[in-house]
Amino acid sequence: MNGVLGFDWQRPEALWWLCVAPAIVVVAWWSWRAAVVARARIAASGMQPRLWPRFAPRREFVRLAAGVLALCFLVLAMAGPVRGYTLREVKKKGLDLVVCLDTSRSMLVQDLAPDRLARAKREVRGLLERLQGDRAALLAFSGDVREVAPLTSDMRTLSTFLDTLDPLDNQKGGTDVGAVLERALSLFDGRSGAHEVVVLLTDGEDLGGQGAAVARRAAERGIRVHVCGIGTEGGGKIPEGRGFVRDSEGKEVVSRLDAATLRAIAQVSGGDYVGTETSPTPLEELWTARIARMEGREYGSGRERIPHDRYQWPLVLAALCVCVESGLRGRRSAA
Repeated sequence: MNGVLGFDWQRPEALWWLCVAPAIVVVAWWSWRAAVVARARIAASGMQPRLWPRFAPRREFVRLAAGVLALCFLVLAMAGPVRGYTLREVKKKGLDLVVCLDTSRSMLVQDLAPDRLARAKREVRGLLERLQGDRAALLAFSGDVREVAPLTSDMRTLSTFLDTLDPLDNQKGGTDVGAVLERALSLFDGRSGAHEVVVLLTDGEDLGGQGAAVARRAAERGIRVHVCGIGTEGGGKIPEGRGFVRDSEGKEVVSRLDAATLRAIAQVSGGDYVGTETSPTPLEELWTARIARMEGREYGSGRERIPHDRYQWPLVLAALCVCVESGLRGRRSAA
């Protein structure tokens, strides 16, 4: 709703309150008219100046009109009228962040409600909502690694891709933490690890055993790996069809959070480890304590249009109408 009354509007939805103005006008006119009719019933028009020598019905009408106009001008001020812009040079800064999400079958264990994978997705979604001016990439992994999305600032699309992740898309079973960390490092341009960070969400069963070695190489580049442990040390059985996954001996497999391995991966890279057993919102805790404090890298510049807010104009008119409404009496002053 731009261009209304010759202005652009920062909050055009507020203009809909002007639709209430006709109803207020009708009520105000009815109130004024009712007073006129009531006096006419008491005395004829020729006698009214004698009975009410100081009464001025036109002044009463002007007061009501001023009150209605004051409300209309206040609505216009709330809508943020804009006329004219100033161009200002701005520099964009942000972090490059790669999220590595474990989608192996062990993430279907229900030791967290409703299961580990759903809980991990919730943590990532909360992180994406906090990223402003940053870029993020999303990798899904099990025994293989899938690049769901490269580094992008489109968090809405990234969140949509996140919802589609499922263990059925895995091409290989197991959990290869080393492979996903290798792929994460390849997404960075290598200019400075001070602005780059990896976030790993997994239950910690690093079957490849290379997670700590790759994390050490990340530390050499100045890149920290922060780890969010998903699951409990008590663990749970891995669902499969109507039953549970069994080992070669026919026993049901119990998947447990390997916090010790995950903590070692984080520490060797200079990162932090937080698990779901010790924090209700582990990824939010990592963001607040460590990631959000990193200095973003300048990755672009441009011009930003700064609107000239003219809310003062209708606000002054509203104040004048209020002064008229409060200062004008329905009775003439005594001579």
